[in-house]
Amino acid sequence: MNCNPARRGITRIVVRMIAIALLAFSLAICFTPASASAGFAAPVAGPHAQSPLCGDGSAPDYGFTYDLQQAHWLVGWEGYASQQAVAKVDAILDQLNADSIAQTMILILPQEQVGNRVNCAVHFLRYMQLGQPTGERKDNGFVFLIVVEPTAIDVHYGVGLGLPALTASDLTTLNRAAEDAYQPAHNMNQALLALAQGFDGVARSKYAPLVSLTPTPEMVNLPQLPSGPLGILVICGLVCLGIPALLFLVWLLMQLARMGIIFNPSGFGGMGGPFGGGRSGGGGWGGGGGSFRGGSGSGRSGRGN
Repeated sequence: MNCNPARRGITRIVVRMIAIALLAFSLAICFTPASASAGFAAPVAGPHAQSPLCGDGSAPDYGFTYDLQQAHWLVGWEGYASQQAVAKVDAILDQLNADSIAQTMILILPQEQVGNRVNCAVHFLRYMQLGQPTGERKDNGFVFLIVVEPTAIDVHYGVGLGLPALTASDLTTLNRAAEDAYQPAHNMNQALLALAQGFDGVARSKYAPLVSLTPTPEMVNLPQLPSGPLGILVICGLVCLGIPALLFLVWLLMQLARMGIIFNPSGFGGMGGPFGGGRSGGGGWGGGGGSFRGGSGSGRSGRGN
């Protein structure tokens, strides 16, 4: 009996099983790390990872990520109001702040981003640290919250502890006036101007501008030259001393010019001169003539509506 065909069949089966095993092993090596790394790189975020709605957050940031220094007293106005209206509101609120009456910001949010609306206004006041931290007008921060709904706006406020004279009756009247100004054309510009102008009138009726007393200028007595022959001698002496100093200065400038260093009203300059010749970069908060607006460090709020 010839067993060669049976042995050949068994050998082929064994070879195929080994080949399949090797292929499966190689595929496991290639794909398992990739899939594992992908799982760690892109984890599925659960509901707890979402930012809370305005008014539903907690200290210290209450879920806000705004810069504490803003270009305007209005936050979130883009897409709702014009630049001209924002500038008019800024001018009103700038003067209220300069007079130490109230440090005021207006926050505009769509309704889907707001939870508890009263808390939203109060939390924003605290987060932005509105109000003076010390002094006679301490804690004079104030916030208006404008919640944008499909066919209307809903206005709320948060008041600092240092503005007790601003009553709920006065402020609620301002809220309703701004909401009426928004209708029927859904004009946010009119609503903002009505809110800012109305608040300016109410706040100034309760608090006078805080005027800082300027020190009385002191009179400085300049030395006087003696009269008569002695005065003439003093003048001649000053001239004699001044002429050599002037000649030395002219000589110094000529030497610097020969070295390639040129003097101009903004300083020394030249091709690789030791005093430099480049323009210095702009600094400060101005950023080309502008200014930033924000809280002075208080953020202590008393009530809202």
